[in-house]
Amino acid sequence: MESIVSKILQHQKFSIPEILILLNAENEDERLLYQKAREIKLLNTGDKVYLRGLIEFSNVCDKDCFYCGIRKSNKRIKRYFLSDEEVIKASRFAFSNKYGSIVLLSGEMKSEKFVERIERLVKQIRQITGDEFGITLSCGEQSKTTYLRWFKAGATRYLLRIETANENLYNKIHPNDRSHDFQSRVNSLAVLKKIGYQVGTGIMVGLPGQTLLHLAEDILFMKKLDIDMCGIGPFIEHHETPLFHHNNIWDLDSRFDLTLKVLAIIRIMMKNINIAASTALQSIDKFGREKAIQLAANVFMPNLTPVHYREDYSLYDNKSCVKESPDDCQICTTARIEMVNGNIAFGEPGDSTHYILRKSKV
Repeated sequence: MESIVSKILQHQKFSIPEILILLNAENEDERLLYQKAREIKLLNTGDKVYLRGLIEFSNVCDKDCFYCGIRKSNKRIKRYFLSDEEVIKASRFAFSNKYGSIVLLSGEMKSEKFVERIERLVKQIRQITGDEFGITLSCGEQSKTTYLRWFKAGATRYLLRIETANENLYNKIHPNDRSHDFQSRVNSLAVLKKIGYQVGTGIMVGLPGQTLLHLAEDILFMKKLDIDMCGIGPFIEHHETPLFHHNNIWDLDSRFDLTLKVLAIIRIMMKNINIAASTALQSIDKFGREKAIQLAANVFMPNLTPVHYREDYSLYDNKSCVKESPDDCQICTTARIEMVNGNIAFGEPGDSTHYILRKSKV
């Protein structure tokens, strides 16, 4: 008899009950799920893997999220800002080595000084790289005016992770104050999309209190939002956060396996978006990112942050790739992608096919 999973994959009809069945898939059903995800990935994005150089330019943050190692209340972490020269040097490295795009990643701040600095850096990077180079920002919730300034300066993509689309769970993993408002984050994603960014979001898999129903809702939230790119990773505790002491029904291996299922379902449902292979996967399984690439992901993010800063950008414990230089990361990246028969798209910005088609309809 044909399995329920096989029927779901064949008819491509996804609601909460169907997604829950896929999340619970085991053995042969799980194999079918992964096989379908690989088929759809190859059909829609091919074997290309886009490189996106990761520049963690500051770990200073005004927010106090209960899961994050760089939260404002963590007094034991060494705070830093990369200099403009260090950011530009990392950007030049990415451009000269044909990465195609970068991500400027930081803690969340809203000061005018911070906004002006990002604007200035984006303009400088755009002057160096020209119009085809992808510049992604991941600098948290900002005003519409700020998003516009950065977009006009030359930023083309924005990643703002929702972490969970369930408002009750969101409130449990954030402080109860105005700066951690669920609806504000959702509204920011809508604003970014309206401005014209390629918009990305993402979730953590295996949060304390999270259920498979929550994950099914997360997937449908991203589908409804019509995102262009996403980053999905397992939740990994940081010892200096409140959630480190929470009981969690998911062990690390379970979170890893469930993350792969979520990635597979997202690839099947959102066929032509960009999906990043999360670095957190490698913190659990040394071949975690390769498994994500082989299955559903088409974006790999080598870390270009200067080595002596990397351990201080500690969102979670046991972060991988904290001691390798950018040159070392490039050699390792090439080997890892080739190991799973990926084709590195050197020099290509890797714009989301979904975004290109979405904009063509406007």
